[in-house]
Amino acid sequence: MFVSSTDRIQEIDQIWRSESPRLMAGLARFCRGDIGLAEELAQDAFVRAIETWPKQGIPSTPGAWLMTTAKNLAVDRARRKQSFEGKRDEIGREMQSRGAFAAPQIDAVLDTEIEDDVLRLIFTTCHPALSRESQVALTLRMLGGLRTDEIARAFLTSDATVGQRISRAKKTLAVSNVPFEVPTGAELPERMAAVLEVIYLIFNEGYSATAGDDWIRKDLCHDAIRLAGLLVDLVPDEAEAHGLLALMQLQASRLDARSDENGNPVLLLDQDRGRWDRVLIDSGTAELARAIALSRGSGRYTLQAQIAACHATAARPEETDWARIAETYSALALIAPSPVIELNRAVAVSMTDGPMAGLEILDAIADSDELATYHLLPAVRGDLLAKVGETAAAREQFQRAARLTRNEKERAILLARASESHSD
Repeated sequence: MFVSSTDRIQEIDQIWRSESPRLMAGLARFCRGDIGLAEELAQDAFVRAIETWPKQGIPSTPGAWLMTTAKNLAVDRARRKQSFEGKRDEIGREMQSRGAFAAPQIDAVLDTEIEDDVLRLIFTTCHPALSRESQVALTLRMLGGLRTDEIARAFLTSDATVGQRISRAKKTLAVSNVPFEVPTGAELPERMAAVLEVIYLIFNEGYSATAGDDWIRKDLCHDAIRLAGLLVDLVPDEAEAHGLLALMQLQASRLDARSDENGNPVLLLDQDRGRWDRVLIDSGTAELARAIALSRGSGRYTLQAQIAACHATAARPEETDWARIAETYSALALIAPSPVIELNRAVAVSMTDGPMAGLEILDAIADSDELATYHLLPAVRGDLLAKVGETAAAREQFQRAARLTRNEKERAILLARASESHSD
């Protein structure tokens, strides 16, 4: 069968995204935690693959080929530059002693340690020495296999900005002598929370884009789910890792139904549930069961996954168990109090006890600094006001929400709601 060069390049790109976490992690260990050098070697190996594979064919074990090529390139560098900055010369000698020029297969040592290396890399890219923006950029680069321009496009910023974030992040880790290791003791739960938060932040940006013309970025959602799946494989006893994966799979099951043919948002209660992805729902439900078994369902992401499951398992909107959703939001507020959680609880309560009950909850968080510029607060208030017949007030709230959002698709639907309120 004829395979075009374009198809071959796309296939190579998919292999890169799949293999890059293991490749980067293995090289980072050889480079004594120098992830900057590890990335250079990985990128050089990828360039070599692009030059070689379309002509000679993709090897049966592409990850092993990339690893061996990267190691050989490192040895070549060490030979050309004797000093190799001290540490790099040592790395080259070690690689040579391990037989870097052997057949393209992963060393037995590397094969047994690679999973731990990936886990170390995740904790390194999400290190507290870095800003959250830098953690996200570096995680997508090192573990997601995304290029600088892809990360910039995903978060609607410039290539230069993302490049600077990644460069500063690598320098910060080097200057701070951040160890390439998984934290232990009391430090582990806090660091794990940061890893989970970064992955969920990536997913949320894809699920509901902060700004720009697109309402959804599916690729970003899929990258986050892939990272969460990787984390679950690495730490199978971490309940919240399963909870996060369940939450994202259940939410992602609705992606195809969240927009119409023109890319305009379709609200949850108006979605065609026949378009929901049953495979993702089943997978998410299974992950949720694992999370509950490990933690009795008390974690932040596990509780949110239970809410998502209430939606996913309702065949029709009127079958949604809003009382259980409201109860779960109350439980969530106890362990992770937030005005945003109260905002979501207001929606659930309004569905069980009426819009006035929801408005009472909104009144209690109206002065929250955290929600001062959050467009969903006036959007929800506008919806509840419209339901009680306060059309003028509802219109004002929808207009305010439209001014606050930076997403063009969302602004359009809010202005449409404002217009509908005007005609009532």
